[in-house]
Amino acid sequence: MKWEHGHTWYRVVGDLQSGLTPLVILHGGPGACHNYCEPIADLIAPSGRAVVLYDQIGCGDSTLLPDKPKEFWTPELFMEELTLLLSHLGIEEKYILLGQSWGGMLGMQYAIGHPQGLQALIVADSPASMKLWLSEANRLREELPDGVNETLLRHESAGSTGDPEYTAAVNVFYDRHLCRVPAPACVLEGRRKQALDHTVYHTMNGPSEFHVVGTLRNWDITDQLHHISVPTLLISGAYDEATPFIVTQIHERIPSSLWELFPESSHLPHIEEPARFKRVVTEFLETLT
Repeated sequence: MKWEHGHTWYRVVGDLQSGLTPLVILHGGPGACHNYCEPIADLIAPSGRAVVLYDQIGCGDSTLLPDKPKEFWTPELFMEELTLLLSHLGIEEKYILLGQSWGGMLGMQYAIGHPQGLQALIVADSPASMKLWLSEANRLREELPDGVNETLLRHESAGSTGDPEYTAAVNVFYDRHLCRVPAPACVLEGRRKQALDHTVYHTMNGPSEFHVVGTLRNWDITDQLHHISVPTLLISGAYDEATPFIVTQIHERIPSSLWELFPESSHLPHIEEPARFKRVVTEFLETLT
């Protein structure tokens, strides 16, 4: 899709004319790619429902914009892109959103505005407040093995987060709270693509999942969640960096939302517990028209 800021790459798995409301997947990051969400399409598309995967602008196979100033990278930019993509695909009058991590943050903010055609929302592993996310991340960091958090703090204070020692310490956290199983090929490919251009992630988030110093550091839509009026399913893992306390705050505020906690998962239940993920999401989708 060509638009003002370049090209947005997308792929449709299945037939948009199948008669079932299509599912559009919003990947995480911000700045990650669609690849690690491919298993979601693989799990859902056999039902006959079309699934749309895409790389947000600045990511993966879409146009990379490394020279844009930090003010350019806002949730509003990605909401504009989503609106244009829905229209480009001709599904703007009837669609479902599934957002994972940052994608769920984006999906919730989009849904607050009552967009035309949105039939339902699935939010997987997402916060509604970055301040709360950081508070919980700091709690989880303190539970890491001896010396790991001290290493993280030392490099964050010194501004040396590119040091291999910092990366190694980050991976201790990720092994506990990002993905508790060996990373499959789709995750590794997404990481490879993201490594080609860290602009979006570093600008909006920061050097790691839990050291948020970018433009999203004060992002908070908690007090607006009650405006979401479509059926909403919340998904998270028991070991998720989007902790049960974080998701509780969302569940209590989105009217009649459903919440499924995956007992063996961290931040990627669709990879860590795929059979359960397929059942939970499919059953929710079957309640819709």
